Amino acid sequence: MKPGFGRDLTTGSIPRHMVAFSIPMLIGSFLQTAYSFINAIWVGKFLGHQALAAVTVSFPVIFVLFAIGMGLTLATNILVSRNYGARNMEELRKVVDSSTVLTYALGVVLTLLGELFAPAILRAMDTPPEVFDESVSYLRIFLLSLPFSFGLFLLRSMLQGVGDSKTPLYFQLASVLFTTALDPVLIFGWAGLPKLGLNGTAWATLISQAVALAALISWLRWRKLPVAPSWPRLSHLGPVTRQTLRIGVPSAIQQSLVSIGMVLVTGLVNGFGEIATAAFGAASRIDQLAFMPAMTFGMAISTITAQNLGAGHYHRVREVFTWGCLFSGGITLLISALAVAFPEALLRIFVSDPAVIAPGVSYLHIVGSAYVLFALIFVSNGIINGAGHTLTTTVFTLISLWVVRVPVAWWLSRRMGSVTGVWYAISLSFVVSLIVSMAYYFSGRWMRSLAKKPTEGAAVPNPGEIFGHETGEA
Repeated sequence: MKPGFGRDLTTGSIPRHMVAFSIPMLIGSFLQTAYSFINAIWVGKFLGHQALAAVTVSFPVIFVLFAIGMGLTLATNILVSRNYGARNMEELRKVVDSSTVLTYALGVVLTLLGELFAPAILRAMDTPPEVFDESVSYLRIFLLSLPFSFGLFLLRSMLQGVGDSKTPLYFQLASVLFTTALDPVLIFGWAGLPKLGLNGTAWATLISQAVALAALISWLRWRKLPVAPSWPRLSHLGPVTRQTLRIGVPSAIQQSLVSIGMVLVTGLVNGFGEIATAAFGAASRIDQLAFMPAMTFGMAISTITAQNLGAGHYHRVREVFTWGCLFSGGITLLISALAVAFPEALLRIFVSDPAVIAPGVSYLHIVGSAYVLFALIFVSNGIINGAGHTLTTTVFTLISLWVVRVPVAWWLSRRMGSVTGVWYAISLSFVVSLIVSMAYYFSGRWMRSLAKKPTEGAAVPNPGEIFGHETGEA
């Protein structure tokens, strides 16, 4: 019997599922990016480029911590999707309980560590002295929102795992609107409140995340859905917790490697001065927009793959790959063309200083032309992650970032005597990551664990089912 909630992705049209499932997530990402853009405009236009630089150097640290939480909740998404596809509601509930304990505990621990080591981390990143104190203050306030953000990541992952991408969108919309309204009130001290400046944006985020989490939990419990968090049962914290960690820890490490690599790259950029840091921050806002469809479709691909593998419908994975390349690659290619053709116009949304715009234009010409490669990486990695092989994609990240991006960025920027060397290193890392990810996907090695432990009652998969070898297809 099918559950009376969520969306069954194991039957019907793959492209229709992919579009219907991805659109709410994509809208949610646009909402979040729209808020990020509005916040950047408030900061860059009204508080000055020093405030923008302070946010820029703080963001990689925040992203590292967020990445750990999102990596762990990716495991939740995969396990919920599999059990939902297999119609195993008891195991699904165990995943909810174990993930709730792990996620909130992790959020509290990382918040405490972040508060303690924030100055040392920012100092190690070679943060410009003129923005150091402001960066520390902003970061410490923002970190208080971490447990609430982790809770929202968890609920979103569980709802998306059962095919519901609309509910998180509604609550995210309310949260973004609330934060957008609260930002200027706290920044400029409207309505009789104290004028907090840059710190006002951090307080606005903290308040809105706490309110959104409380509202979403209340709604899920009111609906009595299986993914609604409750006091966990101790009997659910054994094998399922180990399974969550087995999939989630590599994913968290993978996300962290990306973020730590971003921290080091930002440190390299900081070494070229405040102007380079501000340019990198402004151009990174364009990156957010360009990467959004790829990351959204990547999550959709993981969920659809996991549900179908849970149901034993292995033959549908090939179609997921094809449509993922078409949708994600096509949309990102259009964004890439705009970034390369009109870089100055896009950058002027966030900054007005011609000295900042010049290196930003160089960034978009070099990195923007490689955006589509990033999109295709998320297609193959999405399927590999959906099969539970998060350790494999972690190795890919290790190669891309730590063998290519960071060392090449350090070497090339010094050899060229310019921050442009960092831009070339970022593009090169996309090329290497795409090659290794696609090679592994087409090798079919990610199917081995499925062959060893097939879903009960399902046929054992073989490469012919997924790649069409038996029918003579490419």
